[in-house]
Formats: sequence, C-alpha cells, structure tokens
Amino acid sequence: MSARILVIEDNQTNLELISYLLTHFGYTVLSAQNGQHGIKLAQQELPDLILCDIHMAPMDGYEVVRFLQNHPRLNTIRRVAITALAMVGDRDKILTAGFHGYIAKPIAPETFVAQVEVFLPEALRNMHINKPNAQLTPAQEKTTATTNAFTLLIVDDSANDLELTSSIFTHAGYRILTASSTNEALLILQTKQPDLIVSDLHMPDRDGLDFLRILKKDARWKNIPFVFISSTTRNEAERILGLNLGAGRFILRPIEPRILLTEIETYLAEQVSK
Repeated sequence: MSARILVIEDNQTNLELISYLLTHFGYTVLSAQNGQHGIKLAQQELPDLILCDIHMAPMDGYEVVRFLQNHPRLNTIRRVAITALAMVGDRDKILTAGFHGYIAKPIAPETFVAQVEVFLPEALRNMHINKPNAQLTPAQEKTTATTNAFTLLIVDDSANDLELTSSIFTHAGYRILTASSTNEALLILQTKQPDLIVSDLHMPDRDGLDFLRILKKDARWKNIPFVFISSTTRNEAERILGLNLGAGRFILRPIEPRILLTEIETYLAEQVSK
C-alpha cells in the first residue's frame, strides 16, 4: 500500500508538477490550492503526509501548520514545507513553526520524489527511495562508499522520531540498528559493535547522559563515537554536560535532514582521520 499525500500549493503549475511526479511513482495525491481547502481535506482524508507551500493567501503555510499542530487527529501527520525560502534564518523559522522538514523551490524533478520519501514511514514508500543514489547530495555522492561501511545505533523512545531518523540515515546508505530505550541499546551492544551511537537525551528508563556514562566506563564501548540528538531540551547546561561526558555532537531538533546528514558525515570523517 502506497502513501496518500496531500499537496497544498496555490501555484497551479507547481501543483500540477508535484502531483504528476508523485502520481508517476505510484502515490495517491490529494490537492488543494489554498490553506483552507487543504485543512478541510486533511480533516476528511487523514493523509499520510502533507506537503505545504509557505506563501499563500489568505492563509499561509505557517497558519496551516499551526492548525495541524493543534488538531488532535492531525498533529501526528508529518508536515513538509515546499518553499523558495532558503536562507538560514528562513529554514530555522520553518522548522520551529512545526514543519518536520522542507524542500526548496524550484523543485528538481529527478530528486523530488526521493526527497519526499524520506518523510514517509518505510511501509508506505514505493521502490524509488531504494534505487541507488536516488537522492544523494554532492557531498553524499563522494562519501557513499564510506557511509555504506558505517553502522549506526539509533536510540530514541519516540517511535516517530526513531523511524524518521532511521529513514534519513538508511536512505543515505548507512546500516542501522535501532533501540527504543537505553536498556535495549545496552542489550544490542552485547553482540554488535556500531561505528556510531546516535541517542536521544530524555528517555524514561535511563536518560542519555546516564547511558553515555555507562558506555565510557566500559572498555568494550568507551571508544564508540557518540552523538546526542534531542527535541526536548534547550538547556545549555545539559548540552555542556553531554559534551564534557564525551559526546562528539549535541544536535537539536527540529533539523533539516540534509543538515543532519552533514553533521554526522563530518563527525565520522573526524573520527576516521584520528
């Protein structure tokens, strides 16, 4: 079963192109040319993913995403901005507003569907995302052979965040192990040795800081590179403590997938060069 994707776009040409590309790869497309119609369709159809333009009238994309976030039946649907805004400040504003990511305009037809598929649950993707180099940035193309050699252990108690983060790295060529708690991660580490651990900070059994302390005290695991990724803290003291305990990076969500990949690629390259 492929995904049902709602596209909210007031430019008819863009709407037709996006709809054509998604339909061509087997997705069911629901389309709306303004925010009000998009919200109505979202309530009626409960799509698997919403792609939304930012600059629309009379309701812009920020107003749409605020409505979606506050709606009890719609707030779990992943939301992606389709926008010509590409400056650093614009990107931060888009992600902070409640979008899970963005795709820049003008869209590139040869990579657009793969960019969209990153935000879909794996069970709802069509085969396009699994084609070699479907959506590799120039930096990723240069390091494909390297990333294919890396195994990442991703630890997160949020099922949605765990799936999204895993999807991003799987698509970029990494081998992935997942755990929904630090206790589960420790069990995995008994038999598998990842090249990098990417861990949430706040988790119910043991938090990420305790997890990192355990790793650093054990000769088997103390040298495994470690990165925090968190959407639940803006506490500078926690960030500093995590870095002092030995984390190589402390990444805050929301973060655009390409930037996340670049952060991890850079960190792994630093570890390899040591």
